[in-house]
Amino acid sequence: MQPEGSAAVQDIRGIVFDKDGTLFDFHRTWAAFNARLIADLAGGDTERAAALAEALGFDLEEPRFLPDSPMIAGTIEVVIEAVARILPELDEALVVRQVRDGSHAITPVEAVPLVPLLDGLIHQGLVLGVATNDSEAPARAHLASLGVLDRFAFVAGYDSGHGAKPAPGMLDAFCRATGLPPAACAMIGDSAHDLVSGRAAGMVTVGVLTGIAEEAELAPLADVVLADIGALPGWLADRGREAPRRA
Repeated sequence: MQPEGSAAVQDIRGIVFDKDGTLFDFHRTWAAFNARLIADLAGGDTERAAALAEALGFDLEEPRFLPDSPMIAGTIEVVIEAVARILPELDEALVVRQVRDGSHAITPVEAVPLVPLLDGLIHQGLVLGVATNDSEAPARAHLASLGVLDRFAFVAGYDSGHGAKPAPGMLDAFCRATGLPPAACAMIGDSAHDLVSGRAAGMVTVGVLTGIAEEAELAPLADVVLADIGALPGWLADRGREAPRRA
């Protein structure tokens, strides 16, 4: 039985991926960056570092993000607000620049080998997109650093003019850009924000467990929860056997 509100079974012709925690392993991509950011902002003060880590939902000893971290699905503004509550004396523009410059330069860690997966999906005739609550420029840089930017017909960040998740604006824009109806598209993500956005857009929703959220959190919002995006081809094949043929 499909969860209440899920899309009817039909061919999937477009896939929109979240970025961090979905295409990329969240902890392995961002934990070291966040530890350095906290250390830099704290300026060597251990009490300030501990307060910042608590505000950002981060375990400095692991280092690892906590399930309630605002950095998991939030935009850069959410992060800046959290920092400002702890260190109001810091210049906001400087913090924004430090976060953006640092995040732009990171080397993402693939959740699974992306080139063969994405090429296989494209070979099946699927149109691919990315919708992330990161900024668009670093998102494009991260995808380009792994040689996969050109696999995506659409890339949007929270600052691309379509709004941020969990609102459906980026997914609506994907459909406008590709001409695909929402019910023929799937939103793939590792957070509730991703799946709420997908539901609001009228898309099939697929949760993956390469972020912070556990299956129990994602399952009520997802048509299916997969271990990672590497399981997509098998799921699509199974779904295709159930889908009605297009006229």
